[in-house]
Amino acid sequence: MVQQLVAGVHHFKRQVFRQQQELFARLAQGQSPQTLFITCSDSRIDPNLITHTDPGDLFVIRNAGNIIPAYSAASGGEIASIEFAIMGVGVSDIVICGHSHCGAMKGLLHPEYVTEMPAVGQWLAHAEATRRIVKSKYGQRAESEQLEVAIEENVLVQIENLQTHPAVAVALAEGKLKLHAWVYDIATGEVFAYDDDAEQYVPLGDVRPVAPGPTARLADVKSGDARFHAET
Repeated sequence: MVQQLVAGVHHFKRQVFRQQQELFARLAQGQSPQTLFITCSDSRIDPNLITHTDPGDLFVIRNAGNIIPAYSAASGGEIASIEFAIMGVGVSDIVICGHSHCGAMKGLLHPEYVTEMPAVGQWLAHAEATRRIVKSKYGQRAESEQLEVAIEENVLVQIENLQTHPAVAVALAEGKLKLHAWVYDIATGEVFAYDDDAEQYVPLGDVRPVAPGPTARLADVKSGDARFHAET
């Protein structure tokens, strides 16, 4: 596998870099991305591929489950990266993008799956609100439906956590920042965005940015139906 990576690096240097040398020369002088893109570490997700963007266009945070811990005095990688993206880089939009078939959400709904991975279990505790909402309102649904709801609901939970960060709160109050909740379907390549007015996910298009309160939640929508009953 490493040899494949090495071959890829050589191809990049000979072909891709040479063809885009002007772009990389400009990037060497600094970065000015407009969007902070927060998504899962899952190997099937490629933010630049999904959004058809170039190097330098996205400031990216990736972790298991696209989770953003609520702000606390204890600093961490996510907290520092968010603060830098807003105050150091000056992003104007933040996207939190979940995805279908998310292993982290499976582990959240079934803690027994991660008993031998205590660090993972501790990390998933930052999505405990997601687990409780799904089990409370959709505990009688099939496991596949519960997983779909968890994936979509978790993005909204993390949007709420994001708003506890001082840098985010200030930028929102000053009208300098917009938040967006997305879900990417690996099998179809479609992206769905949460519409704050409709209070459901709809195919990505002219969707207003989201800053949901406690009543504007996916859990108020029937699992699985919001996506496919929306206008295309």
